[in-house]
Amino acid sequence: MKKEYCGLFGIYGNKEAARMTYFGLYALQHRGQESAGIVTWDGEKIREQKGMGLVADVFNERHLSKELKGSIGMGHIRYSTTGASLIRNAQPFRVRHGDLQLSVAHNGNLVNTFALRSELEASGSIFQTTMDTEVFAHLIIKYLHESDSIEEAIGKACNRVRGAYSMLILANDKMIAIKDPNSFRPLALGRVGDSYVFASETCAFDLIEAEYLRPLEAGEMVTIHKGKLTSLRFAEERKASKCIFELIYFARPDSYVFGDVVYERRKAMGVMLAKEAPVDADMVMPFPDSGNYAAVGYSQESGLPLELAMIRNHYVGRTFIQPSQDMRDFSVRVKLNPVKSMIKDKRIVIVEDSIVRGTTIRARVKKLRELGAKEIHLRVSCPPIMHPCFYGIDFSSKGELIAANHSAEDIARFMGIDSLHYLTIPGLLDSVTQNDWCLACFDGKYPVPLSDHMGKDCLEADPGIIKEFC
Repeated sequence: MKKEYCGLFGIYGNKEAARMTYFGLYALQHRGQESAGIVTWDGEKIREQKGMGLVADVFNERHLSKELKGSIGMGHIRYSTTGASLIRNAQPFRVRHGDLQLSVAHNGNLVNTFALRSELEASGSIFQTTMDTEVFAHLIIKYLHESDSIEEAIGKACNRVRGAYSMLILANDKMIAIKDPNSFRPLALGRVGDSYVFASETCAFDLIEAEYLRPLEAGEMVTIHKGKLTSLRFAEERKASKCIFELIYFARPDSYVFGDVVYERRKAMGVMLAKEAPVDADMVMPFPDSGNYAAVGYSQESGLPLELAMIRNHYVGRTFIQPSQDMRDFSVRVKLNPVKSMIKDKRIVIVEDSIVRGTTIRARVKKLRELGAKEIHLRVSCPPIMHPCFYGIDFSSKGELIAANHSAEDIARFMGIDSLHYLTIPGLLDSVTQNDWCLACFDGKYPVPLSDHMGKDCLEADPGIIKEFC
């Protein structure tokens, strides 16, 4: 299964800025579990706390009440898309240039990072990390010398980069939010009391009881300074290419993303699946938690009962002791365990949201067979993932995508299932309320031109051999 990706939260003008940011990141934890960071502005300087791991592991009461002082706060949770999973690559990324203290938090992935970094290094820039976010920070500083404001410098930097970026930027006592002209990644604006807030998803607003105001528009820059909000366009809106995986998998079902309620869209995908691929079976069963909501739709449309016959252990942490090689199936069983009496002699429809490599589902199907399942039919609530993503999802190699290399019939045999059906692209589009989505991982039509040097590790290798590995 895929990993989640990055989450952003920011708040301006709140005496509990650090604590509110902590809660905002906590609500967004599903978007990234490798590292977490919070920065605050205390009136004189930016304060910072970052670490590897979950939000609750990185921050403690001392950080929130004593060290992260100030009424302006910004946070980031990360999984790596460009740059390795190391503490030096944790965000927000902070720099100082003269009187300017700058901190940048980024959700997305730039596709021309290598070329820009090579250009900046040739002109004397020195890099500390292997993140595309640092490239963006260097561009801001570069253009600051020929601009009348930090906003103008950021706009010029934005017009140099290509790819997906929703960003929060803390520039001394200014908080600035931007969204790329294609609107790949979500970013929402809200208010709690007299404070403005930003978040990748509205579920973060719900936790702190903030009012959702609106999503940021494509190519928009919103600045909060001295309690006043201003908005400008740094680029003309292009053909929108919103990441449809937000609705399929990434976003929390209780979030409002790109103008849609995630729960409702996933349920609609299940309804469409039942219309496209009905099957004579005894029950519908999801693999928790990813397939739950599409399974509800499939059950209601097909008339088959929904049974939650696979139980998830919610207390398996990241530090769980790994089993020995002799216990190869243990890691599967420790997370999910079936209700045995519900499986034997049953014809089962399993609903999943997506298949990337297929190995996890294969192990779970094997267990169902051992328990006596009579038939197993797999229904997937998105089309087959045929192409790598270069805009912020961690499947950037075609070789790791099972659907890119095998037919549906071959995949069904590999998994040991009786039938397999992926939701068609037309069916997917009929399940959502808009038509301006990025579908590149399904159809290979990349909305932003790609570069020669890309990939998660393209800045990790030695420059002399970089071409071989990117």
